[in-house]
Amino acid sequence: MKQNLVIVESPAKAKTIEKFLGEDYTVLSSYGHIRDLKKKTFSVDIDTFQPQYEIPADKAKVVAALKKSASEAKTVWLASDEDREGEAISWHLAEVLELDPKTTRRIVFHEITKNAILDAIDHPRNIDINLVNAQQARRVLDRIVGFKLSPVLWRKVKPSLSAGRVQSVAVRLIVEREREIQNFKGEDFYRVTALLKMEDGTELKAELNHRFSTQEEAYKFLTQCQGAKLTISDIQTKPVKRVPAPPFTTSTLQQEAAHKLGFTVAQTMMLAQHLYENGCITYMRTDSVNLSTLCLGASKAVISEQMGDEYVKTRQYHTQTKGAQEAHEAIRPTYMDKTQIEGNSQEKRLYDLIWKRTIASQMADAELEKTQVNITIDGLDDYFVVTGEVVKFDGFLRVYRETQQEEENSEDTCSILPPLAIGMALEPLQISATQRFAQKPIRYNEASLVRKLEELGIGRPSTYAATITTIQQREYVSKGEVLGEERKYLTMSLKGNNIETSENTITVGAERGKLRPTDTGIVVNDFLHDNFPDIMDYNFTADVEKRFDDIAEGKEPWTDVISQFYNDFEPLVEKSVNTRSEHKVGERMLGNDPKTGFPVTVKIGRFGPVVQLGSTEAAEKPRFSQLMKGQSLETITLEEALELFRLPRVMGEYEGKKVIIGAGRFGPYVAHGDTYVSIPKGMNPLEMTFEESVILVHKRNMEEKERHLKNFGEEADMEILNGRYGPYIVYKGANYRLPKNMHDKVRDLTLEECMAVINSQEEKPAAAAKRKYNRKS
Repeated sequence: MKQNLVIVESPAKAKTIEKFLGEDYTVLSSYGHIRDLKKKTFSVDIDTFQPQYEIPADKAKVVAALKKSASEAKTVWLASDEDREGEAISWHLAEVLELDPKTTRRIVFHEITKNAILDAIDHPRNIDINLVNAQQARRVLDRIVGFKLSPVLWRKVKPSLSAGRVQSVAVRLIVEREREIQNFKGEDFYRVTALLKMEDGTELKAELNHRFSTQEEAYKFLTQCQGAKLTISDIQTKPVKRVPAPPFTTSTLQQEAAHKLGFTVAQTMMLAQHLYENGCITYMRTDSVNLSTLCLGASKAVISEQMGDEYVKTRQYHTQTKGAQEAHEAIRPTYMDKTQIEGNSQEKRLYDLIWKRTIASQMADAELEKTQVNITIDGLDDYFVVTGEVVKFDGFLRVYRETQQEEENSEDTCSILPPLAIGMALEPLQISATQRFAQKPIRYNEASLVRKLEELGIGRPSTYAATITTIQQREYVSKGEVLGEERKYLTMSLKGNNIETSENTITVGAERGKLRPTDTGIVVNDFLHDNFPDIMDYNFTADVEKRFDDIAEGKEPWTDVISQFYNDFEPLVEKSVNTRSEHKVGERMLGNDPKTGFPVTVKIGRFGPVVQLGSTEAAEKPRFSQLMKGQSLETITLEEALELFRLPRVMGEYEGKKVIIGAGRFGPYVAHGDTYVSIPKGMNPLEMTFEESVILVHKRNMEEKERHLKNFGEEADMEILNGRYGPYIVYKGANYRLPKNMHDKVRDLTLEECMAVINSQEEKPAAAAKRKYNRKS
C-alpha cells in the first residue's frame, strides 16, 4: 500500500487530484457524508442536544474500504471541500475511521490545480471544530423543526406534509407576492408618443414627459396639439461611466445563469460542481468577490494581449456579506488564458459565462455620452423628450453585459441622435396616446427568489438550490406557464388635424417559469404563520444564520443556541397540537347551495383542494369534488364551486359502454370502461360534447393498439411493446430491450427468438444493480 492516502468526497474530484500527485499517493472518495442522523427517528438527545449518528447501509462497504486503506497508510490527508459541510465530512471521516491525529492532516484548496494541491499539502492544518459545530447546529436545528412541525401539519392540514426552517420562509415570500397580485388595484393610464420630422427628412421618436389618467385628458391634449408648433428648447449632454459587475458569487452565478442561459438554480449548481471537480473553475460555494493576485495578473495579461492595454483596469472587489462559512475567493476560471473547455454544451456555456464575467471585472469602465433633448409645444407646459446614447469607449462592454433587472422599463430605449440645435423646429407626423395597463407585482422566478433570500439574509446561497427544489417537490409551489388574458386598449392618433381612435387587443399577465403557491402551500403557510410566528419571521431566520456564523468563529457554544431555540419552540408545538377548532385548517365557507340549502365549503383534502357540499354532521353524507386546474381555495366563488358538482357527466354510450366525464386527483378525464383519458388543457369538461369525448377515447384506443405490437398469450406471459426508445419485450414483469436489427421484423418474431434475447440479457440486471450501488455510495 502507498504511504499517503488522500480522501475526498467525490469520485470526479478524486480522479482530477490523482493526476497531480506522485505515485506515493492514493486518492479515494467517501461519496459524500459517510455518517448522518438516522432517517426515521428524531436522533437528537433533548437533554444535551447531541446528535445521534449512524452509518447508512449503502455506505458500509465504502467505510470498510476506507478503513482498510487508512490502516495501511502512513499519513491520511482529508481533502474535502473548505466550507462547513466539507469540514464536517472530514470530521466524520476522522471519527468513523478512528484516525490517529498524529498521522492525519486536513488540507483545503479553492481550486483543483497542481499548484493549489501541492501548496495545500505543504500547509496542512487540523480539523476546525468550530466549523464542524456550526454545521452540526444547522443540521440539528433543521431536524428539530422538521420532526416537530411535520406531524403537526399531518394532523391539522393533511398527511405526508413537511416543514423546514428555510423552505417555509421561502414559501411565505411566494405566498405574500401572490396576495399582493390578488389585491393589486392599479389605474390605467395613457402614454403619449410622437413621430417628428426634421427639415432634412430625418425622423425622431419622442415621448411626452407626462402621462394622462383618463381618455378625456389624453384626447384634450391631442386637440391642443392640433396646429401647434414644436421647437427644441434644451439639449443636455453629459458623460456617463458604467462600471463592470464584480466576479461571481454563488448567488449571482445562480441569478445570471437563470437570466442568460435559462438554467434552473439546481442545474447551475450541478454544472458548476462538475466544472470545479474537473479543475476548470474555483470552488463554487462562496460569498466572496475577491480574486487572487495570481488571477489578477493572469487577467491583465489576457486583456492586454487580446484587446490592448487601454482595456486593462485591475480591480479588487470586497464582499459585503458577513459570514465565515464560505470560501475566500470568487468563482472564476482556474486558468484565465483558457477561453474554452472540453465538456458538454451546458458546461461550456456556463464556463463561458464565468470567464466573461471574471475578465470583464478587470477591464476598463465603459464611457458613454447621454443626450436629452426637450421639445416644447406651443402654448402648453408639457414637453416631449428625446434621449440618445453614444458609446465613446466600450471598455468591459466589449466582453460582457450584465442582465438588466426585470423591474426596469423595457420601453425606455436610447438611440444615436442626428445633429440637433436649440430653436430647431420639428414637424409632427403623428402624435399618439395609447392606453396602458398598470403592471401588477411580478411573481418570483428562481433567480429573483434567490436574490430576495440573500437580500434578507435567509439561508445560505449553497442551500438555495435544495430549498427551491424541495418546495416544488412538496407541491407547496408550482412553476409553469400562464397564458395571460386578452384585453382591449384604445389608441388615439393625431395626424395633421385629424384625430382617429382605434381599438386593439393585447395579452397581459402572460408568464413563463414563475413560481406560484399552490393551495396546499398557502394553507400551510397561513397555519405556520399563525402558530409559529418566529419560524416564519424573516428577521428570526436571518438572525439564526448570524448565530451560526458566531459558532463558526468560536464565539458561542452551539448547544446553547439550540437549547434557547428549543425551549421557546417546544411549548408552541404542544399548544398547536392541543388546540381544537370547529373548522379544518384552511377551510373556507362559500355559502349555501340554493337547491338543497347544504353548506358549501372548500378545504385541503387528502388528495388536494376540494369542494364539500353538505356537512359531516348531517344524516346525508356530504359530496366532494376536486377543484379544476387554475382554481384556488382563496378565489373560487360559490357559483364556480357548485358547477363542479355537475361532474361526473354521463355523456352516452359508445361501443356498448358508457362514456363518462369526471374529475380526479390529477384533473378531469373521460372514462370508457377500463380506459381513462386525461382531458387536454384548453378543453372545458363542463362544456365538452359527446362527440369530443368519443374522439379522445378513440385516439387513446388507437395509441394502445400501436403500443401493443405482439402478444404471445397468457401462458407465455410475454408481450412486445413499443416504448419511448423503441420496441422492447415484457416477460414476467421485467423489461428487455430488443436489438436494433430486430426492429423491422417485430411482429414476425417467434417465442424462441424472444427468449434468446432475454437469456442474453439475464446478467444485465445484476450489473445494473452494482452500478446503482456505486452511484448511491
